[in-house]
Formats: sequence, C-alpha cells, structure tokens
Amino acid sequence: MMQHQLNVQARFNPETLERVLRVVRHRGFQICAMNMETASDARNINIELTVASLRSVDLLFSQLNKLVDVASVAVQQCTSTSQQQIRA
Repeated sequence: MMQHQLNVQARFNPETLERVLRVVRHRGFQICAMNMETASDARNINIELTVASLRSVDLLFSQLNKLVDVASVAVQQCTSTSQQQIRA
C-alpha cells in the first residue's frame, strides 16, 4: 500500500473540510494523518493529509482540484508501506 502526503490550500468555509474528506473516502483512500490550520489572513485554510491506498494518487489529486473552494493541491511525498501484523 502506498502512502501519499498532500497539501491542500482552500477557502475557509464550514463545508470545505467535509467536502475534502468525502472526496478522499469516495476515491478509496484511507486517511492516516491530518492537520488543518487557518492561514494568516483567516480566510483560507491549509490542510495536510497523509492518505494510503493501492490506487494512484493522481485520481485523488484531480478530484480535489475540481472542488470549488480548493485553490491548490500539491503531492509532497509518496512512500511504500508494508502491512505488518503485530502479535501479542
């Protein structure tokens, strides 16, 4: 499974975060980590997402870019993860 780190810059509206999360889920990606903070002008937000999937990140990238409130999406890093089982 591949992990991808994305940086999303968008307008600050109450529904923006919900839309981003819905697109991530509908495209078959699992959220591993998320950080959101308002930008210095308080009208925009920066969302850092770490997502995992067997699918190509290009699919998620293009769908996030289509959202009305999203100004930009950047793929920061891609890493391969192997699923390990921990036994007690």
